[in-house]
Amino acid sequence: MSCSIQQVVQWIRPYWPITLSLAISTLFLCEACVALDHVAFERDGGMVHVNGKIIVEAADGGIILQDRQGSIWPLQPDQIKKRTSDDIPYRPMDQKELAQALLKELPEGFQIHKTHHYLICYNTSKPYAEWCGALFERLLRAYTNYWKKRKLPLSDPKMPLVALIFADKTSYKRYAGQSLGDAANSIVGYYNLQTNRIVMYDLTGAQDPEQAQHRIRNRAEINRVLSKPQAGRLIATVIHEATHQIAFNCGVQKRLADTPLWLNEGMAMYFETPDLRSSTGWRGMGSVNRERLFQFGSYCKARPADSLRTLISDDQRIRGKSTDPRFQGTESILEAYSEAWCLTYYLLKHKEKAFVEYLIFLSQKQPGQRDTPEQRIREFERFFGNLDAIEKDFMRQTTRIR
Repeated sequence: MSCSIQQVVQWIRPYWPITLSLAISTLFLCEACVALDHVAFERDGGMVHVNGKIIVEAADGGIILQDRQGSIWPLQPDQIKKRTSDDIPYRPMDQKELAQALLKELPEGFQIHKTHHYLICYNTSKPYAEWCGALFERLLRAYTNYWKKRKLPLSDPKMPLVALIFADKTSYKRYAGQSLGDAANSIVGYYNLQTNRIVMYDLTGAQDPEQAQHRIRNRAEINRVLSKPQAGRLIATVIHEATHQIAFNCGVQKRLADTPLWLNEGMAMYFETPDLRSSTGWRGMGSVNRERLFQFGSYCKARPADSLRTLISDDQRIRGKSTDPRFQGTESILEAYSEAWCLTYYLLKHKEKAFVEYLIFLSQKQPGQRDTPEQRIREFERFFGNLDAIEKDFMRQTTRIR
């Protein structure tokens, strides 16, 4: 069904830490538009000028614009003050252009480390930036190899992938708090769907760039520090967010399309834990996620009979006493994440071919079209069979995981 831009933003809010208020009518998709659009709009009392391409347009003049850095700007009609286009085709910034733009935007002291696919923007030590760049490249390589072996069509990222790395948690919270609010206190890193960037801080514990220069001398030492058990959850969180970024830039998922949240999170958890003792970073892609399995075991003690059905059908489903959706509520988020990992693990281990076909089908969905809960169930059953039968086999197989 057709939706307003306000509703589109609501679906993706778990990835988009920015509150927006839009009231737009019928949407028109503009993915075929290639002309460079120039839009001037009012925001926070000032004028902003953005060059890019319009990817969604509403009948009343509201738009969603993607700029040349890859950021997405949802704009309601009364914000837009001037809009023109020319014959110059839209083209994302290349590494050099984007690096220059980022340094102008970020606080003084940031530098750029370039890899084949990434721009690592940092004000911590150079060895740590290099370590992160190498880790992300290994993740991208492992991720693409995994899916290519399973015949899932992938594309190369159309623009450099950006990661912002702050020297310490204090400076990170100052920056992330503008988007996350108080949540920045408890999140070590996140993928921002609006900017298409990963934001994180130096996890080695260095308090400032100078200390990091002296304390962390090389990648092997960083590996040693971050291979300790207490650091495992922190690294997994960063990799989880980097996996989201890869999925949205390699054709597996499409920004602003209504992909089920259980699938988004389940796949990120499937790849989230690296093996830092391995030169590749990932010796057992898709290994059992012990933490999520344990959480699901605890949840099963009071798991509702319709838990799987509601997980698949509705991202906004509210469970128990919480007033928040399952993937956002403090009472239900661990339950939802654990069940999403278990379902993803089950489907990839026991229904791999159907899972790949399901991913291909979902990747073809267009921005601005939302599925009803009933439609989600029909589409799931189209690829995997009767949901009641899946529920029984899912629980039987999950209890056997060791």
